[in-house]
Amino acid sequence: MNEQASSALRGLTLRHLQCFATLARERHFGRAAGLLSITQPALSNAIKQMEHLIGARLLQRSTHQVELTPIGAAVLERAGFLVHTVDLALQDIAGVVQRGRAVVRVGVVPSASGLLAQAIRGFIDSAPGEVEFEVRDRPSNALIDALRAGELDVAVAAVTQPPSGLSCVELFDDPLVLVVPRDHALARAGSATWRAIAQAQLVLFSSGSMPALAGPASAQFGRIAHTPYRVDYAETLYAFVRGGLALGLMPRLYTTSLVGTDLVVLPLRRPVIQRRVALLYRPGRLRNAVAQAFIEHLRRQLADQPQAA
Repeated sequence: MNEQASSALRGLTLRHLQCFATLARERHFGRAAGLLSITQPALSNAIKQMEHLIGARLLQRSTHQVELTPIGAAVLERAGFLVHTVDLALQDIAGVVQRGRAVVRVGVVPSASGLLAQAIRGFIDSAPGEVEFEVRDRPSNALIDALRAGELDVAVAAVTQPPSGLSCVELFDDPLVLVVPRDHALARAGSATWRAIAQAQLVLFSSGSMPALAGPASAQFGRIAHTPYRVDYAETLYAFVRGGLALGLMPRLYTTSLVGTDLVVLPLRRPVIQRRVALLYRPGRLRNAVAQAFIEHLRRQLADQPQAA
């Protein structure tokens, strides 16, 4: 970047970035202006100023639509991160000033929420009154997006490979297992193979890590006779199994919260297919030292979980 262009970019303000990020999210000048508590002409002027300073068109405008240009999409990724970081930093300052506590923002896949709760409890007990947590439970892809946008400090997520642009500390493997009624013939065998379930009706999750795991398992799924049911929640999956509609296919970590004795969890072998549960965070300095200390605490507490072996 030449010196003149660099100098122009230094004219960008946080308000420019807030206006652009809000308009890019809403894709409507009226709604964006209302959220920003400014007039539409003021918003339009801010976007024009930003485009002039950057030296490129960020938006394609029409009567009924606002669309990002390719450069606009690239700028939005950086602008959104800066806006989220500043907004959360201001909230952190308010928390310290008003309540004397640092805030740590954590994301977790639902299946690991029990492990995270235990880790948070231990951390709070070691630093009473000094920290508060905001927790977001989402599928792994949503947590990764939130980390990249600066909305979270750290996440416990399921991955098949380390996501680009994030620090990744692999914690433990979480294999796929089969959930069957206790009176099912496979329950008496104590384990199952892909060949043994080739003619069975299965039910599995439609999102999260399951779509990524379907790649390595594609050869096995290709021999399964019936198209699996796809559901979003563990309770629904268990209900299908209890109702005799299907056998459940899911990561083992979900089964740690399984209640009742009417269902049995079986190892699924030949081949063993598994996801990796990992600790993810943005490289570099975090917003506060407490968040960094909590990451180290999570590394110690969650590594090599025996129930996921």
